[in-house]
Amino acid sequence: MSSIVVITGAGAGVGRATAMEFARNGHDVALLSRDPARLESAAAEARKFGVRALAIPTDVADAAAVESAADKVETELGPIDVWVNVAMATVFAPVAKLTPEEVARGTAVTYLGQVHGMMSALKRMRTRNRGSIVNVGSALAYRSVPLQSVYCGAKFAIRGFTDSLRSEILHDGLNVSLSMVHLPAVNTPQFDWALNKMGKRPQPVPPIYQPVIPARAIYFAAFHPRRETWIGFPTVKAILANRIAPGLIDRYLAKSGYSGQLTNEPAKPDAPSNLFEPVSGPYGAHGRFDSKARDWSWEVYTSRHRTAMWAAIGLGALFGLHRLARRLDI
Repeated sequence: MSSIVVITGAGAGVGRATAMEFARNGHDVALLSRDPARLESAAAEARKFGVRALAIPTDVADAAAVESAADKVETELGPIDVWVNVAMATVFAPVAKLTPEEVARGTAVTYLGQVHGMMSALKRMRTRNRGSIVNVGSALAYRSVPLQSVYCGAKFAIRGFTDSLRSEILHDGLNVSLSMVHLPAVNTPQFDWALNKMGKRPQPVPPIYQPVIPARAIYFAAFHPRRETWIGFPTVKAILANRIAPGLIDRYLAKSGYSGQLTNEPAKPDAPSNLFEPVSGPYGAHGRFDSKARDWSWEVYTSRHRTAMWAAIGLGALFGLHRLARRLDI
């Protein structure tokens, strides 16, 4: 059955890959991001799958703009079934080099953008008592790293807001699902257009995953809700290690957290920044790391097939016990 799906940050990166994943599976999509030309290009790409695609230039940091976009979706496409919050903006810099305005803007887009999306989606889903909201988090929502305090702080905040809302949905007995999908390093254009004050070009910390991996996980979470989905072993490792030895991780990142996120290439003095204004150009889902990126995640596969996985583990355990019993003649 076709659904009407809203995706923020849909002009490029994970948002664009997610929009294509829903379109490929026959769902109508409303695409929200700031750059009109790139957004219309994404909508045209989605329409090739035979679905309706509505491009709505929107700054998600503006609550009124998000609410207006939601109204437009319901007027032109119909009732919203799924809302996916992906939009983000960040700065690569130590805290000492940040300005209050940069922190405020990055937080407004990455954190408040998801809050605005949740509020607009829930307002409509509550009246119909159905719907699905998927928020995109990160391993950095559990384990912060140097040089990305703005992004890490926003992702921590999203997780906190989401958990509060989830309890409220349960309290009210609503048939609205709320999931978070936590990402590893992904090959997206953010490493080409994020505001960078480090003098060297930034990079995702390997292993790097292609945007289609989180897109598939987001699609699955929309219709088969999980409280959380952790993508990639690095995400699992970061979250669990931080629970066990956060102080040790602090010291490790103090030594390797800078070099791991920077290449040896000098940053261009005129490098674009999309923090305050969108960057124009033919950016798509992928960044410049195709040769290093993976298109498979065992953790996503096991999450999507966890019933079969546990059944196989259970059968294996029973078989093992049976063999042990035969050996012991019991």
